[in-house]
Amino acid sequence: MTRTDEEPAGPHALDRVIWVLRRAELAVTALKEQRLRPLGMEAAHYTLLISVYSEPGLTRSELARRLNVTRQAVGALVVRLEHRGYLERREHPRHQHVEELHLTAAGLDALRAADVVIADIERLVTDGLGPEETAQLRALLNHVTKTAGNG
Repeated sequence: MTRTDEEPAGPHALDRVIWVLRRAELAVTALKEQRLRPLGMEAAHYTLLISVYSEPGLTRSELARRLNVTRQAVGALVVRLEHRGYLERREHPRHQHVEELHLTAAGLDALRAADVVIADIERLVTDGLGPEETAQLRALLNHVTKTAGNG
């Protein structure tokens, strides 16, 4: 079959860089989900915990913006992680209706355990590349992020 301009996708749609990026993202996410599951954690839990660890005091709204999800999605994750004893909410020092998120000691322990898993996945990916290609890939992906962020 010959493709025409009327086709829903171009002839090389599946070869596009952005499609390759998406497939890589899906593969890595699936691996994270599989390997974090024995810890009782999901990739989204790790992402939220590492975000709060790196910026203690983030609000749910700030997290939602950083993670590109809805405030409601962050709220559901926060409740789940709070029930596990990983997060605590604290009143903002200047705004009484704003709650800041902080890791608890148990949350820090859970993050450390999950980060071992994530570091193993990182090694799996980068060992196949080697140091030079890893640095090149990181630089290229950072460039894509910057370019797409300005788009």
